[in-house]
Amino acid sequence: MAFDKIRIKDIALRAGVSVGTVDRVLHKRPNVSKSALEKVEKALNEMDYEPNVYASALAYNKDYTFVCVIPQHTSEAYWEEIEEGVQAATKRHRDFHVSLRLVYYERFNGDSFVDATKECFEGNVDGVIVVPAKLELTREFTDQLTEKNIPFILLDSYLPDLKPLAFFGQDSFQSGYFAARMMMLIASKEQEIMLMKQLKDGHIGSKQQNNRETGFRHYMRDHFPEIKITEVNLPLGGTREEYDQILENFFSTHPQVHHCITFNSKAHLVGLFLLRTNRRNVQIMGYDMVPKNAECVRQGSISFLIAQHAYMQGYSCIETLFQAIVLKKEVTPVNYMPIELLTKENIEFYRRTNIG
Repeated sequence: MAFDKIRIKDIALRAGVSVGTVDRVLHKRPNVSKSALEKVEKALNEMDYEPNVYASALAYNKDYTFVCVIPQHTSEAYWEEIEEGVQAATKRHRDFHVSLRLVYYERFNGDSFVDATKECFEGNVDGVIVVPAKLELTREFTDQLTEKNIPFILLDSYLPDLKPLAFFGQDSFQSGYFAARMMMLIASKEQEIMLMKQLKDGHIGSKQQNNRETGFRHYMRDHFPEIKITEVNLPLGGTREEYDQILENFFSTHPQVHHCITFNSKAHLVGLFLLRTNRRNVQIMGYDMVPKNAECVRQGSISFLIAQHAYMQGYSCIETLFQAIVLKKEVTPVNYMPIELLTKENIEFYRRTNIG
């Protein structure tokens, strides 16, 4: 018998109990004898009954508020796609009275993160998505969420000790290892490559970038230890003129460098410089199909992009909160995104909003 055609009356008849007893069992209400409970559960198993959780959630008529704590970003940044994903998933579930609040914090600014977490608790909150800042500050926030029994999802950086409901992001070490392997398909004869970083007060923006670099260096150490890796810092928040001067100085004094890599979404800072200065014998490899990166791929100054489907990450975070909180279903705790390699030949076929 198909479960969508099973009525409480059918279950009661098969179990030999009253309709009221079946109703109490299905809704986990008290005052059901052990004998009656066993009869109803046996009947449910025999009839392959599954409750219509969607109908039950709609009938409950409760409002749900999810909060996404995310870094401030420009319109073309990786985080913009995350934001589009969480908004799209929220819109999909609006019939279930699901709403979203976006709370922003400034990267590298601990006080800004603390202020954002305080804002998170203003008003109702049923579930939280958080992009971690420094570990100690993130832990203080997630400890508060745990104390208040508010489920939370970690996005971008996996910190299992914080005991999140779920995590979404790439296996960043493997991603960096993969990046090195792909780069060496075209740079194996080089003596030196350039690693572009963006630092503030000597720190990289995320644990994810650190792990990517670790994976990259592991591969290089194991397979190409003779190739020198030279770091170039383009200070976070600098101007194009500042970046151009730094890059001009580097490439003028390192004419033997033809390949570069970065582990953030700003490969276009180098890619556009290479196009403006007509350095056609140099390429950079980077992350994320933001529009400026994609254009550099098309024009040949970026050799490869590793995409991590930011839109899908954001979408999946909201979907997971919905499944766990609204529908009361179990969810997958660790969700690694695919490591996708984009080139000039396939970039036009990449669809960031494809969640299938």
